Amino acid sequence: MKDLILLIRRFVPPYKGYLVAGILANIVSALLNLLTFSLVMPILRILFQIDKARTEYIPLEGIDLSTLEGWREVGEALSNNFSYYVSSMIDERGVHSTLVLLSVYLVFMTLLKVGTGYLGLYYLIPIRTGVVRDLRNSVHDKVLLLPLAFFSEERKGNILARISGDVGEVENSVMSSLDVLIKNPILILIYLLTMIFISWQLTLFVLLLLPLAGFVMGRVGKSLKRTSLEAQNQWGMLLSQVEEMLGGLRVIKAFRAEGYIGERFHRSNDRYRHMTMGVARRQQLAHPMSEFLGTATIAIVLWYGGTLILDNTGGISAETFIYYLVIFYSLINPMKELSKGLYSVRRGMAAMERVDQILLAETNISDPEQPKALSFEEAIELRHVSFRYTDQWVLRDINLRINKGETVALVGQSGGGKSTLVDLIPRFYDVQEGQITIDGVDIRQFKLSDLRSLMGNVNQEPILFNDTVFNNIAFGEPSPQAEAVRRAAQIAHAEEFITSLPEGYETNIGERGDKLSGGQRQRLSIARAVFKNPPILILDEATSALDTTSELLVQQAIDHLMQGRTTIVIAHRLSTIVRADRICVIHEGRIVEEGKHEELLVLGGHYARLYNLQVAGRTGI
Repeated sequence: MKDLILLIRRFVPPYKGYLVAGILANIVSALLNLLTFSLVMPILRILFQIDKARTEYIPLEGIDLSTLEGWREVGEALSNNFSYYVSSMIDERGVHSTLVLLSVYLVFMTLLKVGTGYLGLYYLIPIRTGVVRDLRNSVHDKVLLLPLAFFSEERKGNILARISGDVGEVENSVMSSLDVLIKNPILILIYLLTMIFISWQLTLFVLLLLPLAGFVMGRVGKSLKRTSLEAQNQWGMLLSQVEEMLGGLRVIKAFRAEGYIGERFHRSNDRYRHMTMGVARRQQLAHPMSEFLGTATIAIVLWYGGTLILDNTGGISAETFIYYLVIFYSLINPMKELSKGLYSVRRGMAAMERVDQILLAETNISDPEQPKALSFEEAIELRHVSFRYTDQWVLRDINLRINKGETVALVGQSGGGKSTLVDLIPRFYDVQEGQITIDGVDIRQFKLSDLRSLMGNVNQEPILFNDTVFNNIAFGEPSPQAEAVRRAAQIAHAEEFITSLPEGYETNIGERGDKLSGGQRQRLSIARAVFKNPPILILDEATSALDTTSELLVQQAIDHLMQGRTTIVIAHRLSTIVRADRICVIHEGRIVEEGKHEELLVLGGHYARLYNLQVAGRTGI
């Protein structure tokens, strides 16, 4: 229950007007319910002659309302006076006419009761739908803000499971129970107060029984939350396997691993089935258990109440005891619904815990409180920079100055730290030691949006979106000019294939651009960088995955893009960076050589060996 209160405090405040209206409507509905029940005794007592009709009117003036006994006298007087009016009506109109009027009164009161009950639900629906919408928005926005380091430690399928399955579970289990959790406590409270008003001795006895039933229900509920959390984690594992299967279908088929992958999924799916089966069985136990405990409680109350009446020790008449039992029996259903709702909430809060692993994740890369104005006039400089993802250092004591307008290439073996180094400059990650500066100012002193607006990226694997060619080129620009988009496409040698597409610039390129070839996707990625027109360009092996023809076109586009810009190139094919102003060789996280192409060849070190190996590979030596 504590977790639910925290959830409501976090997400319900924007809808507090609806919440207050819903609570008031449910209070009125509960009171009207009691008035409807109040018809039971006069009808039984007068129409069916269980007792003699009351013929004397009892005035309410003079009753002391400062004590519980005074309020009890008021209740008895109101009950007596209602009977008096009914008795008078029988004398004047006859039994049949009185029965018709009482029936009309019953229908009218029921209409008011169900009408206010509906209003209670009506005002809670915007809360249910709004909180779930806000929760999805919060998770999506937090994913956008989290540093890349968070996603290197999390499976994509697990994150998808939290955004879809876990948020859906919160909606289905917690928010769908919101009306139950608001309406039923109100009913229970009002019914209990009325029962105390009628007979505090009998109600005290009832209250001694209820905690025992609550304890039994609570024990089952705790095990339900624990099992639900395990089931949600298993669901995340399932989605991860599906995501891996979709991304690796080509490899799976090539290695004839369909059987292995299928069997792995079947095993995980079977584990998930057994977990959800356990959750469902525990959840379905709520209703029969609460019904059994309720019936047992009624039986005990009947015994105890009957004893009070027979011994004439409880200050309660037989007819009032019947009314008491009607109220108590009406109390059972809200308690059953509440217990069932609490079961659902425990299941949903297990999902909420997984959602909170995203919402409450630390965002350690953020804007400074007082950011400095950013300008790039001189150089980017890495000063004694060291970085690690876990315990192993990826970069160690890197010192590098990149002057404005200079092209610097980073080369070396795979896993040496080249991509990590360029990821540090736009603060995708923050350094653990040392600092990176622009014109002498630590980049952590700038706003992230200002820093990243200086830079354009072209990656080895172009990242495109399921949208039109036009929107992919103008990505991130709210009001792009068509002429600027076309100019960027021309510079990137992309317009020639764009115009041949069915709808030209308005053609949807599919998920990740899968309707285009590799070279077309890369040229579109370059066009996007041209459109952004950044002063700093980062090229991460932008041509290494292309065939010779595509590489030639893309390299021409890149050469055009690099003109007049500060460029950092990660190169696998060394032939593409022989004209770089400076080449840095990174080996095991350190810069071991630095200079121009010719200088490094003469040096005869790491670069010379790499270059000679590639030349030998191309010539077949």
